[in-house]
Amino acid sequence: NILEKVNFSKVIGDTSVVIKDIIPLDTENQRSDVLMWVSPKNNNKLPLIQFGVIICQNTCLTDRQTEGVVLKSTCTYLQTDNPRAALSSVIKHFFTTTLLPSIAESAKIASDVVLGQDISIGENVVIEAKCSIGDNTVIGHNTVLKSGTWVGQNVQIGSNNVIGGVGFGYEKDENGQWTLIPHIGKVMIEEGVEIGNCTCIDKGVLSNTILRKNCKIDNLVHIAHGADIGENALIIAHAMVAGSVQIGKNSWIAPGALIINQVSVGNDATVGLGAVVIKNVEEGQTVVGNPARSIKSS
Repeated sequence: NILEKVNFSKVIGDTSVVIKDIIPLDTENQRSDVLMWVSPKNNNKLPLIQFGVIICQNTCLTDRQTEGVVLKSTCTYLQTDNPRAALSSVIKHFFTTTLLPSIAESAKIASDVVLGQDISIGENVVIEAKCSIGDNTVIGHNTVLKSGTWVGQNVQIGSNNVIGGVGFGYEKDENGQWTLIPHIGKVMIEEGVEIGNCTCIDKGVLSNTILRKNCKIDNLVHIAHGADIGENALIIAHAMVAGSVQIGKNSWIAPGALIINQVSVGNDATVGLGAVVIKNVEEGQTVVGNPARSIKSS
């Protein structure tokens, strides 16, 4: 029962409807057994929906509207402060399959790796020596965890990632030739972190590269050696975070953003689409452009 799993502020209509599918917002829908949601920006479409169960925002049904202008007897309305979060909860509880813990036979795991409980490891995964994997962690197919990588509990790691590789750090020798600086740091991934597919996260030269609790890393992201990604931060596709960058908690790094080495991005900051950050971003700032410039402070 959805109403037992998700806390809605108010329910109007037939609560006995059996939902068979979730569909995108569709004003032409003729089925009563489907669930859809209306985001605040689409509240104007609510009067056009004739059938179905609808998750909508508390404020979108005013007193005047509830007298019959919007409400349809063929619809059931589930009101909440955050329709998108409510939709997510419904999907998780009723429309997804729980992955049973398993380790693929093709996975290559060093003998000294510490594995927690209820772990899922996909096909052709490689986990090198001295790694540690926490409880309830999922690692997708073809991902490589290099030596010394530490992964906490409830972490989701997608496919085709390389985590803990050597960073791009070189120095010229006495002959003027570039030589790689040995990297002896680690990658530390804390509880609740989620990493997409085809992403590279390098270990530090001396310090560790750290992904702090609940941060989310999208597909095709590069996080360089010694970076520190703050709690609950979002780093989105094609972003590049250079060496020793500090990303604050709750920050938002948009697609295609580039952040030069050794700068810091403050808590609750936003780095805009394709921005090139070459100096520190203060707490609460939004920066855009090349070079990135502030357009707003909270």
